[in-house]
Amino acid sequence: MTTIPSRILLCALMALPLAACGGDEKPRSFAAPDYSNLRKVELNVANIDIDEHDPPVDARDMSLLAPNKPADVLREMARTRLVPNASSGHAVFTVEQASVVLQRDKLLGNMAVRLEVSTSDGLRTGFAEARVTQTHDYENDGPNATRAALDDLINQMMTKMNVEFIYQVRRSLRSYLMTTPTDAPAPSQPIQSEDLTAPKT
Repeated sequence: MTTIPSRILLCALMALPLAACGGDEKPRSFAAPDYSNLRKVELNVANIDIDEHDPPVDARDMSLLAPNKPADVLREMARTRLVPNASSGHAVFTVEQASVVLQRDKLLGNMAVRLEVSTSDGLRTGFAEARVTQTHDYENDGPNATRAALDDLINQMMTKMNVEFIYQVRRSLRSYLMTTPTDAPAPSQPIQSEDLTAPKT
């Protein structure tokens, strides 16, 4: 007679309550943020590279459990919003930090990005950096609740990052902008005051 190893049996028993409780629950949709309706930022460079390397994380990082990894969402923001519009020059967008760690009963998220501009022969001529942090209440009510909390936190951070990143680009790389609006707000202002929902140029 074949016996089921105790470790496998224990895992199966632990999964039963979750399956029973969630059987009638409508699955939540975790769509990634969409930036296609936001105004493009045209840079005076010939090409923009998006660094695909993920930043280092430590053992406490929970971002890999998120429906949409924060590093991926940050890179998608850059792909959608940054547009090259020149015959020379080069820019690189890098995700320097994209982590979520649990501190007691709260999730603490950190995001940091960098946009570096150089000449065609590799001489660095400017850069802009943006960083945001955010906390979110967390109750360990199972994997579905964890995914939902992580998704909420990352979306909140991306709302802030959209404002902060564009503000820092306009402040630090003003000479590389093809058009420079005069009403770029400070990052402390609400998102509605930034021209995120303005028509495409």
